[in-house]
Amino acid sequence: MIAPRIFLVFVFALTSFAEDWPQWLGPKRDGIVRETGLLEKFPADGPKVLWRKPINGGYSGPAVANGRVYVMDRIAGPPLERKPGERGMPELIGEERVLCLDERTGDLIWEHKYESRYRIDFPSGPRTTPTIDGERVYTLGAMGDLRCLDAKDGSLVWAKNFPTEYEIKNPQAWGWAAHPLIHGQKIICMVGGTNTAVVAFDKRSGKELWRALTTHEIGYAPPVVATVAGKEQLIVWHTEALAGLRPDSGELIWSVPYPAEGKHQRPEVTIGMPRVQDGLVFVTSFYHGGLMLKFAGEKAELLWNKKSTSRSSFNAGLHTTMTTPVLKEGFIYGVCGGGTLRCLNAKTGERVWETREHVNGKETMFGTSFLIQAGEKTDRFFIWTDLGDLILARLTPEKYEEISRAHLLDPIENARGREVVWSHPAFADKKFFARNQKEIICVSLGAELNG
Repeated sequence: MIAPRIFLVFVFALTSFAEDWPQWLGPKRDGIVRETGLLEKFPADGPKVLWRKPINGGYSGPAVANGRVYVMDRIAGPPLERKPGERGMPELIGEERVLCLDERTGDLIWEHKYESRYRIDFPSGPRTTPTIDGERVYTLGAMGDLRCLDAKDGSLVWAKNFPTEYEIKNPQAWGWAAHPLIHGQKIICMVGGTNTAVVAFDKRSGKELWRALTTHEIGYAPPVVATVAGKEQLIVWHTEALAGLRPDSGELIWSVPYPAEGKHQRPEVTIGMPRVQDGLVFVTSFYHGGLMLKFAGEKAELLWNKKSTSRSSFNAGLHTTMTTPVLKEGFIYGVCGGGTLRCLNAKTGERVWETREHVNGKETMFGTSFLIQAGEKTDRFFIWTDLGDLILARLTPEKYEEISRAHLLDPIENARGREVVWSHPAFADKKFFARNQKEIICVSLGAELNG
């Protein structure tokens, strides 16, 4: 006979499921939390904060695997005095760091740091989320430093520097910000340059495996692999086109110019990852609106492109700055340039509804709220706003319905005259992990710890 206490533990184990968050947007790179046993509603005083630890500047989101939290930041060096008559981008001395923290306590396990002289408009720190693959950690710094580290102790396995290796200039605004993609034995990166816009490396040795495409500037949109017509495609969006490639060779399958106006019309603000579902591919840009492609066999062709005629109202489509949108069951959920949360009809691009309730009704220029689906078959979403609020809400074709809200981090990075939190969160082991420019926090989302 099973003792009652043991039986209860056994039943709870069967009905509760936890998992790691080893890369940007989660285990399957799709922005879905598949854990069970999470809070249905936040307590009145908010979910329990398990720990807070100091951190330096950066936008790098945390990744969580095997009881450890990995994140990047920057140690700024002394300011450099500009010489009289000196022009061009000043070089800022400093170091980038990769931090490995204990998931239970937030205590530092190891750090890996290296010199990185910034020559970008927004020099707060690195942008990309570390990727954990087995016993290795892969990181990409703002100045193009791709590094493979031993997850155990942070020792360097191999390293590449994109400007040196490929004789290219760094993206001037934000540097390199497209999260690398692990696919089989490869790590695939958006690099830039002539015939090197996309490069695949052997993840074990760093050896180049293939290179493809040419672009004036690389942009910031992460690549993604999707199954199309029964075969895998690597979907990439650089500053001049959206394209499908063979993941194993880099062979071009199709390409659609976007933005069509060309490289002199602010195309570099290509940030959100392409979303692929039910034969559709969607991307959205602050300056050029939303673009929907549809597949005919392995090829993709234009379905619609909705672009606003007024940037003050963003009266059409979806003009997203940094948020990767959600493509779900024939509808698009995303954040427009003024911070408005919108729902669009995926087949037509027509607006279904919009709201600013998630940001307290205020217009927020370059507003950024990260949308994470709270379950594979659900209309519940976690929304992490750039005001530092975590929201649990329902997003349906009918409306936005807020369930709970908790303020967890103070926005302290100044952008466009307001303070923001612009870093993607992580969800792992029934916990929520997020950072601003001064601290990283771990918050319990497990129902059993918030009773």
